[in-house]
This record gives sequence, structure tokens and C-alpha cells, in this order.
Amino acid sequence: MATMRRDFLKLGALGAASAGLVAGAQVLSAKQAAAQSAPDSLLRTVIDRGKVLVGTGSTNAPWHFEDEAGKLVGMDVTMGHILAKALFDDENAVEFVLQDPAQRIPNVNTGKVDIVVQFMTMSGQRAQLVNFSRPYYVEGVALISTPGTENNDFDKLKAAGSGARIAILQNVDAEGTVHEVLPEATVMQLDTQANVLQAVDAKRADAAVVDLSTVRWLVKRNPDRYFDSGKSWHSQLYGAAMKQGDLDWLHFVNTAFTIAMFGHETALYDAAFEEYFGEKPPERVPGFPKI
Repeated sequence: MATMRRDFLKLGALGAASAGLVAGAQVLSAKQAAAQSAPDSLLRTVIDRGKVLVGTGSTNAPWHFEDEAGKLVGMDVTMGHILAKALFDDENAVEFVLQDPAQRIPNVNTGKVDIVVQFMTMSGQRAQLVNFSRPYYVEGVALISTPGTENNDFDKLKAAGSGARIAILQNVDAEGTVHEVLPEATVMQLDTQANVLQAVDAKRADAAVVDLSTVRWLVKRNPDRYFDSGKSWHSQLYGAAMKQGDLDWLHFVNTAFTIAMFGHETALYDAAFEEYFGEKPPERVPGFPKI
């Protein structure tokens, strides 16, 4: 036994696994391993079915939308493919169920979908109704402007005082959100997100407050039209939602997402992050875990 252990250590984990040196070990298939989960775990059902049902949307770039070829794409959609890859070693073993945001919690709790990945903000109130996965993105609000204009970055906007005109979607917190970082700015509350951006396009506003992901998406695709003003705040977490009471399913999803974001299979996540947000994730460095 001591000799076997020394040989195992010399080979390392990968070598030992391939050489089959673990005494008495039995290699299980995914279905056999899943059968060891709780009898009513969704993990068993999903693996037996051969595909995972992911609830999401189709009209909100860069999260979930149809590309020019009519294919459903986006960061949320990528997380669904990541989960399928972890389950079946096939990123396409997923069926996307399109739904309205109002149906996110009802659909997962009634079993219409196995999981919801639809830019869902994690909160204490929602966590009483569903289980959330580990966060896969930190959203926030940010300032977007136009390139080449006088007041187009945060320092200039702040120095402009009340002369800085900031557009934002009309809501009860609009004034407070802007004045948290630009206390003297003039706030323009508009009725739609399209009109908020139009105010910047028409230079009726020096900048607009929109989601950070929207800023990154628009600046990446239209650098001659939009400019990242260099300020974001109000962090909030996006996580996938699952029905409560199934820890095997929750732990599997968390493991799959963690490996895809920080482990040895980051290609899908990294490519999507760069495609939809215009930047590469931080380099993962072996050693002390930073997850």
C-alpha cells in the first residue's frame, strides 16, 4: 500500500487516474454517479433526460438575444451551454425555454424549466422563493457618453457641476442614483431606455446612466458613437435560479459555473465575456484560490 501511494504521488492526479492506480476504485458513469444523489434530485432527471431545460429570454442584448442568423446568443445563453457541457460533455445538450421575466420564478418552481438564467438580480426577497447559484456576473450602473464631446468622462462631468446633464430612466430612485456620484448634476428623467440613449445621441444630455453591461456592449460595437465615461457603481449580482430543496442540483450547478469561471475549462465563459462585454476576464493564477 505504501509503495502504491508513493507511485500515485509520483504520477500526480492525472497520471494516476489514467493509469487506474487507485486501489479498489470503480469508475462510474454519469448516470451511475447521479443515482447516488437524493432520490428526488433534479440532477437524476436531467441526466436521464439527456438535456437540460434552461429558462431565458430573447430580447435583451447582451444577455439573451437572436443574432443576425436568428440563433439565440448572449451571456445568459452561454451559461446554459456551460451547464450542458458539464452535464453531458456536449454544450448543445440544452433546450432554451423562452419566457417573460415575470415567469422566471413561477416556471422554475412549477418544473417547466430546470433552471433560469435570465439576468436575474439576486436579493434576499427572491432567495426566499428560489435557490440562487453562485454569481456569474456583477452588474452595476454606469455612465455612457459620446466620443469627442467636452464633458464625456467622469472627472469632467463632476467638474461641470450643475452644467452636467445626465439622462436616466424615470424611476423613484433616479435622482438619488445620479447624485450619489454627481451630486450637482442636472438629472433628465426619461420614459424609456431608448429615449435615454437618444438624449445622448442628440447631445441633449452629456451622459446617461444605464447598466454597466449595456455600456460595455454598446461601446464595443459602436466605438465611434458611444464612449465609456469611466464610472460604475451600485453593484448587484446576477445568478441562476433553481427550485428550493434540491442541494444536489444546486451544488452541481455551482461546481459547473465555478469550473467554467475559475478552473480548467474557461474557454466558453472567456469567449462570451470578451464578445459581449469587450474585455477579457482577469488571468487565473494557480495557487491560492481567488473565487
